[in-house]
Amino acid sequence: MVYFLAINTFNLVLIGLSCGELVRHARRAPFAGYDDIVSSPFTPPVSLLVPAHNEEAGIVEAVDAMLLLHHPCFEVVVIDDGSTDGSVDRLCEAFDLVEVPFVVPDDVPVRGAVEAVYISRGGPVPLRVVHKANGGKADALNVGINVARYPLLCMVDADSLIDSQALLAVSKPFADDPLRVVACGGVVAVANGCTVAAGRVVRVRMPRKLLPRIQVVEYLRAFLLGRLGWSRVGGLLVISGAFGLFRREAVIAVGGMDPDCIGEDAELVVRLHRHLREQGSDYRIVFVGEPISWSEAPTTLSLLGRQRRRWQRGLTEILLKHRQAIGNARYGRVGLVALPFYVLFELLAPVVEVAGVVLMPLGLLLGAVDVSFMWRFLLVAYGYALVVSLLALVAEEYAFHRYPRWQDTGAALVGAVAENLGYRQFTAWWRLRGTWEGVRRSPQEWGTMTRQGFADQSKAGR
Repeated sequence: MVYFLAINTFNLVLIGLSCGELVRHARRAPFAGYDDIVSSPFTPPVSLLVPAHNEEAGIVEAVDAMLLLHHPCFEVVVIDDGSTDGSVDRLCEAFDLVEVPFVVPDDVPVRGAVEAVYISRGGPVPLRVVHKANGGKADALNVGINVARYPLLCMVDADSLIDSQALLAVSKPFADDPLRVVACGGVVAVANGCTVAAGRVVRVRMPRKLLPRIQVVEYLRAFLLGRLGWSRVGGLLVISGAFGLFRREAVIAVGGMDPDCIGEDAELVVRLHRHLREQGSDYRIVFVGEPISWSEAPTTLSLLGRQRRRWQRGLTEILLKHRQAIGNARYGRVGLVALPFYVLFELLAPVVEVAGVVLMPLGLLLGAVDVSFMWRFLLVAYGYALVVSLLALVAEEYAFHRYPRWQDTGAALVGAVAENLGYRQFTAWWRLRGTWEGVRRSPQEWGTMTRQGFADQSKAGR
């Protein structure tokens, strides 16, 4: 009961903070001034870092879409991490790349040696492709950090679809507050069910299958409301590797990405917090709800379980690595509020949930649990979870209105109800296994994310 009250109180506070931020966003949206950002000579240039491994099937379309992003000055750097397919050949053929001699700086340490660097012969946006020995995603990003020429680094997954205005929106905090903002994250949304044309999501629809539909609701609640709330209080610890913007000099100062941590994106954010707090710097790490990176969600239980185990293992590794900062007043709200929250309500949550699933039937058999109280408690607990999910849907509808049809709203409601009927219990079990793997430090295995791809309307009928 104490755990239930504590976690829900924290969630209510985060919801209130995020809803206030969304109201402010809606009021400021007509005056965002993106046209001024595009034409301003003071808009900081951006290097897009795209780590890729065996992405031959969709790498050309992904890079082509990134080259068409709206921003006055940016470059695209694709880091091929020892692919064994034809990824590099496809890129060379599609973008007329030529191999050039290039000395890669050693601003941050890397493991996989750079074997070749290619550049495009022309085009309005510079494109470079770096082919290196396999070393993992974090090592590929470290090579990209060394190769990048511009002061802002945007880390993007090779299989993500980015809205055309997203790069402008996520770089705006750096232009508005250039002396303090060191990192900014954007929303990652589920692309299942959407229509894609020329690498862009042109029609947003709710997925037809129930499993990705539940994940839409989950993403809205966690990636939109949760992170907006933490950003408001200066305790944001997670910026998704699928779409995040960082100040290059700050990333270099902390040594780049950690190749030994499976959650390298969130670990970098925690390390930035610690470093800047120790330096006594006045800084901000923020989250904006407007930028969108679309990603395909798992469509089977096996893929979903593998993903959630990996996420929870990454969280476990991060909290173990930075355990000295937990509850440490030296790190302000990060040490006293954010990190303890993640320990109590993210790391330990699956332990409590699985224990409840096991102990509740035993309590009923032994007569230690009152049946009428149990049903009332379950109704309150899952009813509250449903209310939180509905608030996330209402907030998204109010601020962005990405799902225009009533049918989509109805489908989201079905997903919000179904989330509590088995999905949460399976997720708790997978997360518990991820925690155990992180504590044991068992060998890291990313596994293969089998993707079904997006329906590209621009290719229909060819």
